[in-house]
Amino acid sequence: MKICLISFDFWHYDEHIVRILKEKGIEAHHINIGAFTHKDFRARVKNTMSKVFTGKNPKHEKRQNFIIESLEKIGKQDQILVINPEAIEERVHEVIRKYTVKNIAYLYDSMSRNPAEHILHFFDEIYSFDDHDVKQFGFKKITNYNYLKYLPAEKQNPELDLFYITSYDKLRLEKLDFLIKKLEPLQISFKTIIAGKKGWKKHFSQAINQNNIDILKFRRTNIPQKSLPKLYSNSKVILDLQRENQSGLSFRIFEAMALEKKIIADNENIKNYDFYNPKNILILNEDFSNINKRFFETDYEKLPDDIYYKYTLDHWVNTVFSL
Repeated sequence: MKICLISFDFWHYDEHIVRILKEKGIEAHHINIGAFTHKDFRARVKNTMSKVFTGKNPKHEKRQNFIIESLEKIGKQDQILVINPEAIEERVHEVIRKYTVKNIAYLYDSMSRNPAEHILHFFDEIYSFDDHDVKQFGFKKITNYNYLKYLPAEKQNPELDLFYITSYDKLRLEKLDFLIKKLEPLQISFKTIIAGKKGWKKHFSQAINQNNIDILKFRRTNIPQKSLPKLYSNSKVILDLQRENQSGLSFRIFEAMALEKKIIADNENIKNYDFYNPKNILILNEDFSNINKRFFETDYEKLPDDIYYKYTLDHWVNTVFSL
């Protein structure tokens, strides 16, 4: 069987799908559009000048053509999975459709954040992690997945009480600032890493109280995925703050599952899942007044094996590709 994955894999989650497929003996390919870069500095400058003076982005056009060229090299596939297909032009979707027997889409952004109605007709099956979109558009429901190696809590010795890692987002920073105030009287050890773009500094002073600066560490580049287990394992609890207009569960929920970490989150939908256990997961109320020190002092309760497996990447791959 031949299976191809097409995605913008900036965070390196998708490459694990290809790894699992290959471990199952499947001929698997990954067309990683996000890995397509400028050949040299001159090409980067030329691309910038084009965007400024003509409004056109040659890099975007080259990335679209890169998909077609890659398909021409690997040939016809039994199945193709396109993750977040709204970033791919319709002309390219027409080509993708011709190169596969079964065409599948997975949306791990909500339709309100990244509308995709214009290209949905190209797919045989469409999966989404967002409950609202599943109900409104009739998509198949699937969550993100646990891709990390299992590491039991008893083999860890965390130094922090709470840890949070996130990309820059003004709303989440405002929530974070409010949460820090609630944590102060509890004497909780708390650290945050925020990966931002060039423009985050001008918004920083407006979004966060400067008295909380010692809790926060900003960086311009993303944290390498291979560093995440070490960062997470150094904390008793992991924080997960929801993006606006999104009800699906982030990868952080499943990373915590693999490392047997408690979660503090503001996504009410977590209560609807079979892995939800109030002893492991604290759902913040609107004013964060339910946060308490006892949650940090009690042990993680292990999940039953069948529920744990249900959210592994192995199960995810078997489901999406009907293996």
